[in-house]
Amino acid sequence: MLGKVRIVLWGLVILAAIGATVIYFTRPFSPSGTMFGGPFEMVATTTGETFTEEDLKGTPTMMFFGYTFCPDVCPMTLAEATAWKAQLGLGPDDLNIIFVTVDPERDDLEHVATYLSNFGPDVIGLVGDQAQTDQIKRSYGVFSEKVEAEGSSEYLVNHTASIFLIDDEGTFFGTIAWGEDSETAIAKIRRLIAA
Repeated sequence: MLGKVRIVLWGLVILAAIGATVIYFTRPFSPSGTMFGGPFEMVATTTGETFTEEDLKGTPTMMFFGYTFCPDVCPMTLAEATAWKAQLGLGPDDLNIIFVTVDPERDDLEHVATYLSNFGPDVIGLVGDQAQTDQIKRSYGVFSEKVEAEGSSEYLVNHTASIFLIDDEGTFFGTIAWGEDSETAIAKIRRLIAA
């Protein structure tokens, strides 16, 4: 009798191990190797209302993390993303562009909304306090850190510079790297839309 109980228990252990392995290997990873996606709560510049991971569902998304005081990477990335979307003839119901600030100390809702107006009316900004910003960074495996700028009283922020492609179910689809060739980027966006 004791032998049968041990066999059953070992069988349950093996089943649990198999289940954990399947879950581990089928959950999407971000480019940094961390699990991709998860809960977050920010405020959207377009509505002034709460925006969560559930709001990513329904429309494919290009999501970029940056900050409004960024001297080069952020404005260039936003300009490219909006140009690619226009080149493909996509509207707000076809593809979202989301800019998430990693600088809550300076980037409040009004400031981010004004900044994003330079890139057209369809870019959604997400703003939060430090805890909310840290949470969304953890959820999407994003790195950022403040660095002092030589000869300036302002600081810079080093941050992940890839665009995350997220499908209409809110799951990771791929990335567009900083400086990636436009034709390659547009091909990736086409695949995202077709998925």
